[in-house]
Amino acid sequence: MTSFKVLLISASLTVLGSLLTGCGPAEAEAVTKAPPVLAAAVSPMPPAPATGNTSTVTTEPNTVRLQKTEQPLELRWTVPEPRLVGGQVERPLLNMSATVDLSAEQFAQIRAAGNLNAARTALDKAYTGIDDRQPRDIRFRQVGKDWIGEARTGWKVDRAASEKTLLKAVLGGETRSTLTVALEAPARSVGWAAAKKIGHLASGQSSFAGSPDFRVHNIRTGAERVQGAWVAPGRTFSFNALIGPINSATGFQPGYVVTGNTLSTEDGGGICQVSTTVFRAAFNAGLPITERHEHSYLVGYYEEPGLDAAVYAPSKDLRWKNDTAAPLLVQTEWDLKAETLMVSLFGADDGRKVSISEPAISARKPAPDPTFMVDRALEKGAARRVDMPAAGMKAVITRTVTSTDGKQKKEDFVSRYKAWGGVFAVAPGDDRLR
Repeated sequence: MTSFKVLLISASLTVLGSLLTGCGPAEAEAVTKAPPVLAAAVSPMPPAPATGNTSTVTTEPNTVRLQKTEQPLELRWTVPEPRLVGGQVERPLLNMSATVDLSAEQFAQIRAAGNLNAARTALDKAYTGIDDRQPRDIRFRQVGKDWIGEARTGWKVDRAASEKTLLKAVLGGETRSTLTVALEAPARSVGWAAAKKIGHLASGQSSFAGSPDFRVHNIRTGAERVQGAWVAPGRTFSFNALIGPINSATGFQPGYVVTGNTLSTEDGGGICQVSTTVFRAAFNAGLPITERHEHSYLVGYYEEPGLDAAVYAPSKDLRWKNDTAAPLLVQTEWDLKAETLMVSLFGADDGRKVSISEPAISARKPAPDPTFMVDRALEKGAARRVDMPAAGMKAVITRTVTSTDGKQKKEDFVSRYKAWGGVFAVAPGDDRLR
């Protein structure tokens, strides 16, 4: 019986040349999305191919593990996979190999008939596995202090040319042959990015340490929606438009949100972790912030006051404008072990310099007494802390953006936080609910 599973034998590299909730729909013409990224424990960004890699990678079309066989037919192909390093294009080659299992009888049939019909099913499946690889726009990954841009070409086996070579090899007693593979470049290729001088502009970070499971889930779901968004020059990024409706049907889980002076449960609790981190990236990049709302009280997850961004569609959105001459790429990266989220922006550096002051704090007010909410899982008399108290205050952060001609634009970002007593959950009928 024929076995026709495909295995990634190697992927060697040779450098050849130089180098928070209920969001409703809104207009999103300014933002385009790259294909979604599969969530991983640490970042959705895939690693670069490594020399001598013999691991099975199930996300690649040609990497299904092969069962051992006595007479494998090895198919090889070499394809370029450019990358952007320090603004320069490098042109590595990927030396790929896939194996098709054929019996001795099948080899004999091929040699006797002078054609590959005896191996047709196995070969077609191998070709399909290779053809399944689709182009992917450039993405960046951080290596030390550097950012490397990597796109992915699509592959298409030229079956006629490949089988002419393959048949000749088999008839000559060989069990190894070279495939002819056509390439399909992505729309936003490495060369495209190099021509537009796309590189790292700024990043924003936040910590979601101590978040309950529902919150982590919603953060990851929101980050996946933002990942790979492109914002054209002169266009405005809208967080709500990009995220879309927030409900169970779109993958979000119920969680705590602020309602009046207490908490309630709605789908998407924690989404503001994502909007806050996006805001920080755009803020650090010196981009014009056209809409931003602070939370009604100081949320502990967001640490320093004045750098949070609350969203609640349709009344509260996060919006910023791409006032540069090139497209901007938004990338998200999360680390579930460190419990951190990072958003990075990539575009053409126009030389602007950004200075951000420490928050100036005034009008402090002490936290009031806590409020209480029902948790039917609790026994009578028990109480569980749901949210921590926070003092009220006014925070002012000044951002100064200096252009290459020396002109400066100073803006005060003012945040006013109410004093918050925190929340405890108690059993139904508890006197403290009154």
